[in-house]
Amino acid sequence: MLIWFMFPTAKYIGCYTDDTHNRALRGVSFFDYKKMTLFRCQDNCAERGYWYAGLEFGAECYCGHKIQAPNASESECNMECKGERSSLCGGANRLSIYRMELSQESARRYGSAIFKGCFRRPENATLALPISASIRNMSVDKCVDKCTEKELPLAALSGRQCHCGFPTSLFTLHEREDEDLCMQRCTGEDFESCGNEEFFVVYQTQIQDHRCMDRRFLPARSKRLVALASFPGAGNTWARHLVELATGYYTGSYYFDGSLYNKGFKGERDHWRSGRTICIKTHESGKKEIEAFDSSVLVIRNPYKALMAEFNRKYGGHIGFASQAHWKGKEWPEFVNNYAPWWASHTLDWLKFGKRVHVVHFEALKSELFIHLKKVVVFLGLEPSDDRLLCVEGQKDGNFKRSGLRKLEYNPYTPEMRATIDGLIKTVDSALRKRNMPGVPEDYRPR
Repeated sequence: MLIWFMFPTAKYIGCYTDDTHNRALRGVSFFDYKKMTLFRCQDNCAERGYWYAGLEFGAECYCGHKIQAPNASESECNMECKGERSSLCGGANRLSIYRMELSQESARRYGSAIFKGCFRRPENATLALPISASIRNMSVDKCVDKCTEKELPLAALSGRQCHCGFPTSLFTLHEREDEDLCMQRCTGEDFESCGNEEFFVVYQTQIQDHRCMDRRFLPARSKRLVALASFPGAGNTWARHLVELATGYYTGSYYFDGSLYNKGFKGERDHWRSGRTICIKTHESGKKEIEAFDSSVLVIRNPYKALMAEFNRKYGGHIGFASQAHWKGKEWPEFVNNYAPWWASHTLDWLKFGKRVHVVHFEALKSELFIHLKKVVVFLGLEPSDDRLLCVEGQKDGNFKRSGLRKLEYNPYTPEMRATIDGLIKTVDSALRKRNMPGVPEDYRPR
């Protein structure tokens, strides 16, 4: 089974009482009185970074960071899930609660703040995080509130001290430490850790880091056209978002999409040959179309994920989802049959006909954004700004991230589809290596 179809890692911890006036889990919640399953609830909570997922009355899902209610008898959590008769989803005023085991990539939250991790105290904390205060009965929300009030995007806790600032070269947030090193309970909060003198617990507040938000058209029209090329579903829109924040210049498009223009991609309306944009989005893969560009950034994504993303876009829009009827009908196998070969031929054509090609893997951008985005900026002929790139890391999702609420609970790829796609992966991997480029990442091949 492919790892992205698996259930979130979760451990059942028991049946708990619940009160409509004083909820046991006080984060987000949602209800589905026809199709609620353990997976949907756990995935919904994990996607939003909550530590606990609780199911109630067979159809209600509650998320939270701590359980604020006593245990109940296991026999009282006796209602089957509405969409999964073989599993129990709590009872009347009773929650079946699971503890989520979140990966480091999960956007764990505390209220509106995003947990960034445990980090060693910077050599000069005063210079790295210029605003600080000692807070009695320290808690995460008090420090986050303090830094939000100061209009700063980082809140770093060290015992009773609260530090606020920006990610900079003095405190990049790149060298994450084991969370156990920060395990000192807050004086005003029994549940959360507040760090200590040596290791800081860091959260990102709701304050937007303004250092990378300004964008404009190129000051002088460029005579060189740079493509931002990808197979549909490979993350081109996200890559455009990253490039615009990292460079401060608008990207263009071979097409025109009004919804993208309305979302802030102002280069969308320019003709692709205008010369006013830093690079131009394209999904084209013909020889003539490729040779129209002087160079290209080629974004490649795992075909298993790219195909699903494009299928969702095709039938649900940029951040929507295809319906179950589409997945289980004739549309999905026809789509895979037509689009899977194109995933391979798209890369092969750009490698063959492209005049100067810089390959970047979608997965590498996700895992090591600073390093790989910096290389893209250099390839575009610009001097990279570390502060700007650090700012991008905090704003990396943009407006085009799909919620995990409707992820498939099964693997839609048949053995025949997998055999075909695996063969295409090998072909692309070989083509990259022949050009002395790194091959495809290991996780392209399902296990």
